[in-house]
Amino acid sequence: MRALHCSRRFALSSIGIASLGSLIRAAGAVAQELRQPSDRSKAGYLARARELREQAVREGDQAYGAIVVRAGTIVGEGRNYVILHTDPTAHAELLAVRDAARRLGTADLSDCEVYSTATPCPMCQAALYWARVRRYHNQNTPPEGVAPRLSC
Repeated sequence: MRALHCSRRFALSSIGIASLGSLIRAAGAVAQELRQPSDRSKAGYLARARELREQAVREGDQAYGAIVVRAGTIVGEGRNYVILHTDPTAHAELLAVRDAARRLGTADLSDCEVYSTATPCPMCQAALYWARVRRYHNQNTPPEGVAPRLSC
């Protein structure tokens, strides 16, 4: 009986580790240097988000990209993986927040801002809100950005 219990535990943990691996890949958790724009302004950050959007399109996914900025430095980035990973929650903003939290070692991103190629959906707005992101920016937001809010 003990052998069966151990085998089942091993099988279940293997499934969990495999699932975790796909989440880590979706979040872009491969340790890589984040490319910083030469123009550290709204235009420069949005240009980097657009590069991520174009990368998503080239690889066959939806056209969205986002970055997280703290004190003028990009600390996280994401692009859509909804199609490629068959994951309806793999939105650019959500993955950028996960990437920044992992790199910074904190879930509190209150000193960060997000630059995105689109207005965040309700799910992404909630993620920005719960991560305490100060403001988000896109092409249509005022220069000071918009504070995330829960829409429910």
